[in-house]
Amino acid sequence: MTLNIKERLQSMGASPKKALGQNFLVNPQHIKTIVEAAKRMAPEALIEVGPGLGAITEPLLELGLPFKVFELDSQFCDYWRSQGIEVHEGDALRLDWKGLTTDSNTVLVSNLPYQISSSLVIDRCEGPLNLAGMVLMFQKEVAQRIQGTAKGNKHFGLLTVMAQAYWDVEFLLEAGPRDFYPPPKIASRVLCFRRKANVPSGGFLGFVKAAFSNRRKLMVKNLRGWLGQKQISEDFLKQQLSNLGHGDKVRAEELSVDDFVALFAKLMEGSSGRH
Repeated sequence: MTLNIKERLQSMGASPKKALGQNFLVNPQHIKTIVEAAKRMAPEALIEVGPGLGAITEPLLELGLPFKVFELDSQFCDYWRSQGIEVHEGDALRLDWKGLTTDSNTVLVSNLPYQISSSLVIDRCEGPLNLAGMVLMFQKEVAQRIQGTAKGNKHFGLLTVMAQAYWDVEFLLEAGPRDFYPPPKIASRVLCFRRKANVPSGGFLGFVKAAFSNRRKLMVKNLRGWLGQKQISEDFLKQQLSNLGHGDKVRAEELSVDDFVALFAKLMEGSSGRH
C-alpha cells in the first residue's frame, strides 16, 4: 500500500502538503476496519472529506452507493474528477453541507486533517440531520477529548459536550505513525459516531461555549452574559443547578453531558417564561 501511494504521488507530480495536514493512511487492515464500520451503519449515501490518493476512497466506491468527496487540494480534485467522482472543491468547514447532503442516512468517512477535526465535529452536530453517522480519524488527544468524562477530567470540555450530546460515540481503532505516509509525530484514533434521536434544540452550542468560556471561573459567572441575552435570572440558573445536585460554585467541567442537556432545556423553558 505504501508503494502504491508513493507511485501515485509520483505519477501526479505531487507530494504530501504539510499545510493541508496530508498524512495518507497506508495500513490495509485499518482501511478495511474503517470501511467495514461505515458499512455497518447501513448508509444510503457516502461522503468522504479529504480523499487524497484514495486509500479509503476506492474500497468505499466498491460499496456501490451514491458517493461524493470534499477536497481542498486542486491536484487531487482534478484526479478524482478524471475518475468520474462527484467532487466538491473547497474547505470542508466552508462548504454548504445542507445543500450537498441530500440523501437520507448519509455517512461521512474521513482520515481528517488534524487542524479541522474539532471544528468539523462541532459543525456537524447541528446538521444536516440526514448525516446519520460518521467514521473519523483524529489526533489521539482530540479523540480523548471527544470521549472525555466529567468531574474535572482535563479532556472534558466544549468538544466533549457537543459530541456526546448529539452522537453515540465509540472507539474503533488506534493508529500509530507508521500507519501513515508520511508518518506524523503523534498517534491517532478512529471513532464512530451515530446521531442520537433526541438532541438539544437550537442554540445549545452558544450555551456550552459560554459555560466553558473561562474554565477557571464558576459556571454561573461564565453564563451571566448568556443569561442576560435570554432574559433569564441568575437565581433561576442556580435553582436548576441545585435541582441537578450542583451548588452555585460549580465549574462547567464538573457537570456531566446529561447535566448540560437537561440544564439547557430547563433554561430555555425559563427563557420562554422569562424567569
